[in-house]
Amino acid sequence: MKILICEPSKHPYERDIEHTLENLQRIVGGYIQVIYPYDEQVAVICNEDGLFLDLEWNRVVEKYGPIKGTFFMCGLDFDDFCDLTDEQIERYKKRFWNPEMLIPTPDGMVQVVLTE
Repeated sequence: MKILICEPSKHPYERDIEHTLENLQRIVGGYIQVIYPYDEQVAVICNEDGLFLDLEWNRVVEKYGPIKGTFFMCGLDFDDFCDLTDEQIERYKKRFWNPEMLIPTPDGMVQVVLTE
C-alpha cells in the first residue's frame, strides 16, 4: 500500500508497505486512530493515545487540530485502506512539506511553520 508518512520535524516521505494492522500500528507507535479531515477519499492515521503520551508535536491537520507523533496518510477504498494516488501524494507532500513547531500556551496552541 502506497502511503505518505509525516514524522515530527521532518519532511513527509512516501513508502510502500504491506497492508497489515501490525505495520500500521508500528508506523504510529501504538493503536491507530483514523480521521477523515478532507473532502476526498483519504485518511489520516495517527496514534490513538498520541495526545496523552509524551510524543513530539507534529503538525496541525485541518478540521481536526494538532497531532502528536508520527502519522500517515492513505487512500480509502469502499471498505478498506488503499494506495494514495500519485496526485494525492504530491498534493499532501506539498501541504505538509514544512515541519511545524506547536507550542502550547494558556490561550491555546501556537503553530509555527518552519521554512528552510
